[in-house]
Amino acid sequence: MATIFTKIVNGEIPCYKIAEDERYLAFLDINPLVKGHTLVIPKKEVDYLFDLDDDLIAGLHVFAKKVARAIDKVMDCKRVGVAVLGLEVPHAHVHLIPINNLYDIDFSRPKLKLDPEEFVTIAKKITAALAN
Repeated sequence: MATIFTKIVNGEIPCYKIAEDERYLAFLDINPLVKGHTLVIPKKEVDYLFDLDDDLIAGLHVFAKKVARAIDKVMDCKRVGVAVLGLEVPHAHVHLIPINNLYDIDFSRPKLKLDPEEFVTIAKKITAALAN
């Protein structure tokens, strides 16, 4: 059965898209720790990040780097933290999280509740920063 991320890739479930190419997709996490929390996935459905072939995992990190730099430009943060948990969805993915302190990347924290308009605004800001 396809994962929720595969359904997003296939257009069966909408997302707040940040960036996309033929192999990767970046979109806002709908249960973010902080504003701008983004997920980066390979379009190929593979459960465990370290089961990706070398070329795909290397490309994922290069793609994530571009997205992280855009996040860093437009979100109020000291850095963009990176987390790989791999348990919540059986589809390899990387979390890019704007952080100002270690607490910002604590997954036990309550998640933010944002309205759709705010997600759209954040996605547009990050996407625009990719073009610059």
